Amino acid sequence: MRTAVLGGVFDPPHLGHVALAEGALNELGADRLLVLVVANPGHKATELDPQTRLELARLAFGDLPRTDIRLDDHAYTVDLLRDEQFEDAVLVIGADEWAAFKTWKEPAEILRLIPVAVARRPGQPEPEGGIEVFAIDQLQISSREIRERIEAGEPIDDLVPARVAREIERDGLYSGAPG
Repeated sequence: MRTAVLGGVFDPPHLGHVALAEGALNELGADRLLVLVVANPGHKATELDPQTRLELARLAFGDLPRTDIRLDDHAYTVDLLRDEQFEDAVLVIGADEWAAFKTWKEPAEILRLIPVAVARRPGQPEPEGGIEVFAIDQLQISSREIRERIEAGEPIDDLVPARVAREIERDGLYSGAPG
């Protein structure tokens, strides 16, 4: 059973993340998708606590078939891969992350531990060296852009799944105001 592993901060999860997840299920022949919400990432600060981001991820990815969503306590991907030792799995990343992959902690070790599949994105270099490439509907969205829109009081309905937008609005997430 092939597992596609999609990790991220998901602060918040958006439609680009969902397209990446759907592409992993549909284009990579994955039998299962494992979405890992990084609790305390070693490479960036987060706006929301891990449990809230996990709940948003469950709202974003919960309707996808054969998908498990859980918290990941590893600060770096390589540490997760050393501990979990996934069998018949592929690490799924977007082209933007692939462009920064060499800056990850121990990228060569990651490639030794697990095959990597990169979602093709216009304007990004084509991955080489045995990297699996797959196509998805490309959406130019960033979590930072979403947070900025929320802070400015602008709508985000076209950037995040409807259930995520409702939860963010209901709880006043990212706005600094209580829900």
